[in-house]
Amino acid sequence: MKKPIAYWTFDEGQGNQATESVSGQADTVQFALGKGRFQAPRDPVWAEGIKGKALSFDGYSTFIRRLAGQTPQPVENLTITAWIAPRTYDYGAENRLSAIVNQHNREKKEGYILGLFRYGALSLQAGVDGRWLEAWSSEPVPLHRWSFVSAVFAGSEGRISLYLNGRKTAETLLDQPLKITPSSADLLIGRNNNGVVLAESFIMNHYDGWMDELAIYDSALTEDEIRRQYEQDLQPYDGVIPFIEREAMEIPRPYFAADRHRPQFHMNPPGHWMNEPHAPLYFGGQYHLFYQQNPNGPFYHHIHWGHAVSPDLVHWRDLPTALSPEEGLDPDGIWSGSAAYDPHGIPVLFYTIGNNGETPNQSIGLAQSAYPADGDNDLKTWIKHPSPIVRQERGAGLFGEFRDPFVWREEGIYYMLVGTGAGGEEEGGTALVYVSSDMLNWECRGPLYISDYAKYPYLGKAWELPVLLPLPLEGKEAASSGKHVLLISPWGEGAKVEVNYWIGVWDRETCRFTPDDDEPGLIDVGDFHFTGPSGMVDPRTGRSLVFTIAQGERTPEIDYDCGWAHGAGMPVSLFLRADGRLGVEPVEETERLRGRRLLSAAGSSLEEINWQLADVSGDLLEIKLSFHSCRAEQFGISLRRSPDGAEETVIRFNRPEQWLEVDRTKTTLDERERTRGIQGGLLPIGEEDLHLHIFVDRSLIECYANGLKSLTTRAYPSRLDALGLLLWADGPAEHVDMEVWEMTPAYS
Repeated sequence: MKKPIAYWTFDEGQGNQATESVSGQADTVQFALGKGRFQAPRDPVWAEGIKGKALSFDGYSTFIRRLAGQTPQPVENLTITAWIAPRTYDYGAENRLSAIVNQHNREKKEGYILGLFRYGALSLQAGVDGRWLEAWSSEPVPLHRWSFVSAVFAGSEGRISLYLNGRKTAETLLDQPLKITPSSADLLIGRNNNGVVLAESFIMNHYDGWMDELAIYDSALTEDEIRRQYEQDLQPYDGVIPFIEREAMEIPRPYFAADRHRPQFHMNPPGHWMNEPHAPLYFGGQYHLFYQQNPNGPFYHHIHWGHAVSPDLVHWRDLPTALSPEEGLDPDGIWSGSAAYDPHGIPVLFYTIGNNGETPNQSIGLAQSAYPADGDNDLKTWIKHPSPIVRQERGAGLFGEFRDPFVWREEGIYYMLVGTGAGGEEEGGTALVYVSSDMLNWECRGPLYISDYAKYPYLGKAWELPVLLPLPLEGKEAASSGKHVLLISPWGEGAKVEVNYWIGVWDRETCRFTPDDDEPGLIDVGDFHFTGPSGMVDPRTGRSLVFTIAQGERTPEIDYDCGWAHGAGMPVSLFLRADGRLGVEPVEETERLRGRRLLSAAGSSLEEINWQLADVSGDLLEIKLSFHSCRAEQFGISLRRSPDGAEETVIRFNRPEQWLEVDRTKTTLDERERTRGIQGGLLPIGEEDLHLHIFVDRSLIECYANGLKSLTTRAYPSRLDALGLLLWADGPAEHVDMEVWEMTPAYS
C-alpha cells in the first residue's frame, strides 16, 4: 500500500490540536468557543470514529489551517481518502463546495478541493493548465452515517475518479496528461479557501459533521487499493459500517450552558441560530414546538425546522431537525408555518416552501407525521407531500409575497391564512383565506381583512405570520367571548417589526374578519424582541397560546464568538378582559420552574425592601412586584445591576404619562454590544396599582404589566457582578409587595 504525504487520524479525542502523523506536526483546531469570550474556553467537539476518535466540525467555525509550503502539493497524481459523517448539507453559496480538504483558488484555476455540495453531492475539483476541472459523484453522501469517500487525480492517465464506500461513482477521462497547477493558498481542512463571506464575520462553505482518517497521497491509488482500505477499516465491525445515533450528532447544548448571557429557563435551540418558533401542537401528552433553524451556524441562512417537546410548556427536550430543504421541492428553505390535525387526529405540518427556481419563490407545502406507523410519540419522522398544495396565482394578493400558512379546523372544514399584501398601490397587508375539506385541495376565498396603508403605514405593504385565535373570557378558558384576536407582523416599506393585533369578529361563512377598531394594538412595548408570533388553542385547557421569538440584537462578530443567536419568549395566554381589552399573561406553568424563594415582602416600604435586596442577587430570577397607592410619579426596578450602579437595566412606569419603558443607557459598558437607549409604550392603567411580573433569564428580560402589556428586552452586562436588584421611586412608595424566586433550567 502506498504511503500518504499527510495523514490526520483525529485520535486525540480531546484538546484543540490534531497531529498530522507523517510530519508529526500538531495543527491547531480552530473553534469559536475556544476564544472563551463569554465563558471559559471550550475545546472543539470530539466523537467516536471509525478508528479511534473523530473530530466534529460545527459547520461555521471548526477548521484546521496548515500554512502553504508545510505539506507537499501533489501535481501529477493525487489521492484523498477520508471517513465522513455529514450532519447537514451546505447550501453551496456561489456554487462552492463545503470543503473536506482543499488548497485551491477557483478564480485563479489553481490547486484542488474535495468537498460536498447540496444534497450530498461529492466533488473533486482542480485547476489544470488554465482550466477548472470538476468531477461529480453520481451517488450522494448520506447524512448521519459514516461514509468512506475517496478521490483520485491520475494525471498521467488523464483521469479523475470518485469512490463512495469502495465503489466507483464517477470517472472523467481526458485524452491528455494532466497536471494540477500549484496554489499559494494554505491547506485547509473543513473550510473552503474561497468561502463566501456573510455579514462580515461568517465564512460560508464549511463542512458540517464528523471526520476521521483523512489521508492525502501524491500517488494515484487504484480501485483495488481503495476497496481494500475500506474493507480493512471495517474489519472490527465485521464489514458493516457502524451505526450512529442521530442524537449523538446534534449540536451539544451543554457547550453553551455556561455562557453568561445565554438564557437557561426559556426555550431555545441547542446552539447556533433560530428565529420564530411556530407550529405548536399538543399530541400524545406532549407539547411540540418547531422553529426556524440554521444548523450550520449562528446566522440566518438555509432554513430548516428545529423541533422540541415539553410535557408542560416550560421544561423542554431537544429533538432532531424535523424538516430540511430537499432537491426539487423546497431547495431554498423551509420557512414558517403551522400545525393542524388530520381527520384521524394525526398531526400535519404546513410550511412555506422556498424555491428560487420558481416564480414566485414561495408556495405552501405539507408534511404528514409518520405516526402511528412508526410508533414514535416524539413525532421525529415527517413525510412531505411531493408537490406544493397551494401556489399563489396572479391577482391573489401581492404577487411574490406569499408565506406563513396558519391552519385550523372548524366544523369539519380546514381554514388557512397565508400572509401577503392586497396588491394595490395604496393598499396594505392582508392574509388570504383558503378552505379545504381534505387539506390537499384548497379554494381561495379572498382577503381576511386589509389594513389601511395610508392611515397606518407602519403596518407595511404586506403581512407575515398571520394568526387568528378565539378569545376566551378572562378566568374562563373554556368560555368563548365571541371575539377573535388577529395577530400579524408587518412587512415592506414603512413597516415596523412588531406584533400588531386587532380584536374583532371572525365570520367563517364569509371568511372575513371585522375588527372592533381599525387601529391595531401592541402586545409588547419593548424593542424588536417580541416578534414572530405563532399560536394554538390548547386542547387541554382551552387557552389561546402565543409563542414568539426574542431576538438577540447582537453583532455578527459577537454571534460568531458565542455560537448561538436568539431564543423564544415565554409562552403567553391571551384572553378578553372584563373591560373588553386584550389580556396577556405568561402561562401559569412558569411556576414549575421556581427554585428557592429569595425574598417575600408584603406592605413594606421601598427602603425596607431595598435593605433586604442587598442580600439578593442573580441572573435567573422570577419577580412579582406591586406598588400600592404609590404617590410617586415615576417608579420601578433596576435589574442586572452592578453594586456601584455603573451597569443596570431599569424598568420604570411614568404615572402621569401612563408610560412603561426600559432604560438601557447603562445596561453594558461593552461598546461592542448594541443594547442601548430607552424603549417603551403606553400602559393605560389609570389610577390602578402597578403590578409587574418579571423574568430575568441572563440576557433576556420579560416584564408583564397588569395583565395588559408585556415589555421584552435584552441586556448584556459586561461585568460579572451585575446581578443585583434595586427598587426606586421619585416620591413616597410605602406599600410595596415583592417576591423573588431563583429559577431552574428548562433543560435537564
